[in-house]
Amino acid sequence: MTAVISAVEPGTIDLSAPPRTLTAVVADARSVPSARREAYAEQLAALAEHPRVLVVRTCHRVEAYVAHHDDDRVDLPVAPDGARALEDVEAVRHLIRVACGLESAVLGEDQVLHQIRVALARRQAAGPLDPVLGRLAQVALHAGKQAHALFGNERRSLADLALDEIERRTGSLTGREVLVVGAGSMGSLAARGAARRGIRVAVANRTPARASALARLVEGRVVGLGADATDDLDDVAGVIVATSGPWRPDPYRVRRLVDGWASVVDLSSPQATPADLAEDLGRRFVGIDDLAWTTRDVVPDDVADEIDVLTHAAGTEYCHWLRARVATPTLARLAESVESRRTAELERLLRRLPDLDPRARELVETMSHRLVAGILHGPRTALRDDADGDLERAVRTLFGLDEDRA
Repeated sequence: MTAVISAVEPGTIDLSAPPRTLTAVVADARSVPSARREAYAEQLAALAEHPRVLVVRTCHRVEAYVAHHDDDRVDLPVAPDGARALEDVEAVRHLIRVACGLESAVLGEDQVLHQIRVALARRQAAGPLDPVLGRLAQVALHAGKQAHALFGNERRSLADLALDEIERRTGSLTGREVLVVGAGSMGSLAARGAARRGIRVAVANRTPARASALARLVEGRVVGLGADATDDLDDVAGVIVATSGPWRPDPYRVRRLVDGWASVVDLSSPQATPADLAEDLGRRFVGIDDLAWTTRDVVPDDVADEIDVLTHAAGTEYCHWLRARVATPTLARLAESVESRRTAELERLLRRLPDLDPRARELVETMSHRLVAGILHGPRTALRDDADGDLERAVRTLFGLDEDRA
């Protein structure tokens, strides 16, 4: 019995963050086309060093996480049509699910977890990051690492999905050849994935040395990209494009691709394949956004249940931390207020007992400290676990803490 991993239903994390503590603006491939996502990412680049902004960017998503403070707001660029805003607990739940590979076209995809890790490292290297965001990213990464262990040893990626799509259109690829354009991380995944399936690999890259290194790794061959290239591509059953810039095949090869049977899957965002070539290929062209709509992988029910529990626990852990952090000023004011009253009462008592010897005075003062600590232990623990802030507000009112601050 198998089932697609279900979403953690709203309300299952029973601890709410304070109002407007965190916002996530999510632009993903199912609602925002690649070109608009990338344009939004370019606008967000202006906030790359803002201490209260963390941007997560993958093949299928551009997401901005923003920590709020009452005294200062962060102005984000206008989000593209189709983007959605998630507040507080929903934003927390979403990033945890992304890190666990539950929001990917390929469930449990390692690349997304790696991309979140890189995004956090780059952001921290750029300057201070608000603890609200830093802690969230760490919790999500930890949950993601645990979740990926539950998926088993098999690791599928978008490159595997690209090979699936080519095979679905052209039939079995065993013993046939696939051209991989690009020798970066995704190109390498595509080449190695093809080799594991018994598919012959040809590699093309702007840097010939990188193409040669990847081709040797998969026992494939190198083909040129320039207009003067003479490599024979007539037997190529499909092309996987995974480059960081435009792919500019020479006109002769474009014609051979259009006239032949090869399918082209472009894993680049924004699209690297020339628009006119994609149009001429028709149904034989698959863009990065098309892969977001492919059939989801399934996992055993017991694994799905374990991951649901994992995501719930990670979200609850983070919200507990957030609530404790928000309650810290109240705890500090409470301790300050009680200590002030303890000191005043102790001084009053000692004035009334001027004949106490130093040892007796020390014992009385120690007793007063222990008495106050014992009385405050319960309220402190309760405040740290205060789910909705009602207790914190009650403590401020009962002890007159807001008046003390005024």
